[in-house]
Amino acid sequence: MKLKRLGVVAAVCGISLGMGLGTAEAAVPDAAAALKAGADQGIADGYPGIIGMVRDGDQAQYIQAGVGDRGTGVPADPEAKFRIGSNTKAFTAATVLLLEADGLLSIDDTVAKWLPNAVNANGHDGSKITIRQLLNHTSNLPNYTMNIDGFTTGRAWTAQQLVDGALRKRQSNAQPGEKWEYTNTNYVLAGMIIRAVTGNEPAAEMKTRIFDRLGLADTALPTTDNNIYGNHLRGYYLAGPFILDMTVTNVSATQTAGAMVSTLDDLATFQRALVGGTLLPPAQQAELKTTVPTGLGPDYGLGLMRLNTACGRTAWYHNGAVPGYFSFHLTSEDGAKQVVEANNENHLISGTPGQSHTGAAAEKAFCAL
Repeated sequence: MKLKRLGVVAAVCGISLGMGLGTAEAAVPDAAAALKAGADQGIADGYPGIIGMVRDGDQAQYIQAGVGDRGTGVPADPEAKFRIGSNTKAFTAATVLLLEADGLLSIDDTVAKWLPNAVNANGHDGSKITIRQLLNHTSNLPNYTMNIDGFTTGRAWTAQQLVDGALRKRQSNAQPGEKWEYTNTNYVLAGMIIRAVTGNEPAAEMKTRIFDRLGLADTALPTTDNNIYGNHLRGYYLAGPFILDMTVTNVSATQTAGAMVSTLDDLATFQRALVGGTLLPPAQQAELKTTVPTGLGPDYGLGLMRLNTACGRTAWYHNGAVPGYFSFHLTSEDGAKQVVEANNENHLISGTPGQSHTGAAAEKAFCAL
C-alpha cells in the first residue's frame, strides 16, 4: 500500500466509513497529531528526518517530517526501511523462545551447555550464566564497546571476537542474577546459541520462524552485506564539525544485538504479534513478560521493557540506536495500541533534545489512543 505524501496520512482498513467514528477511529487522529507535533520539534532540534505511525486496532495513521536524504532533499517516507538497532533484541529473544517451545533448548540452560568455551575469562564463567540471564540482562557480563571506527566497513568482526573484547574489559564483580546491566554482549551470545542449537545462522531461523510467518517482507538481519536496498532513510552521524553518512554500516559490529533493518509497518506487526500473544505459546509468552527491575524506572523482560506511562497505561517498549539511526516503539499489553517512530540521525549519545522531545510526544500519542 502506497501512502500519500502528507504530513499526516491515514490508512483505514476493513471498516465502512459510512458507519460513523468508533473509539479507535476518533482517538487515532489525536494521537497522530501529538506524534507529528513532536516530530516537528525534533526537526527543529536538528534531526534531518522523522517518520512515525500510530495504530489502534485496524486504524493507523502515519506522520513524517523533514528529509530522508540530505543530498536530494527527498521527504522522509513512512514506508522507508531503516536500521532498527537494539529493537533487534526482541527478535533474537523471540527466536530463542520459539526454539524452547519446540523443545530444542531451555532458557534455564547454561551458556556453557551450548557454548562450552565462549565465556571463560577474567572471572566470567559461562557455566554459571543461564540463557534467561542473557535475555534479561542479569548475566553480569560487560558490554563490548565500539567507537565510530568499529562501525565502518574496514573489518568484519566475529561474534566470539565481540564477546572476547567484552570479557577483557573487567573482571566479574557480581554473581549472575544479582543485578541488571544492559549489555550487547548478552545478545551476541544469544545469537551464538541459536547457531549452536540449530546449526543455522540466526538470520535463517528468524526468517523461517518470524519474518515469513508474519509476512515481514521488508525486514532482514544482514550478516555480511552492509548496504540497505530499496526505499530507505539515509543515516547520519556527527563527528565534530563533520556529518558522516552511516547508511552503509558494518553489521558485524552489532549482529543479533542490533543489526536488523525493518520498516514502521513490519516493526509494528512484529511487536503486535509478540506482545499481544499470537507469536509465542503461553508458557513462552509468560517468560517474555517476566521482568526484573533495572533501577531506571522501566522493568526489563526478555528483549522488551515494561513502562508505566504518565496516563497509567502499561506500554511494552524498546529503542534502538546505531550510528545514523534511532527508533523506538510503544505497544499496549494486548498489542492493539501502538506508536512506532524512527529518525535518521544518531551519534551514540543518549538524552539529546531530539530524543527527549520525540519520546515525550510518543508517550502523549500512546496515551491518546
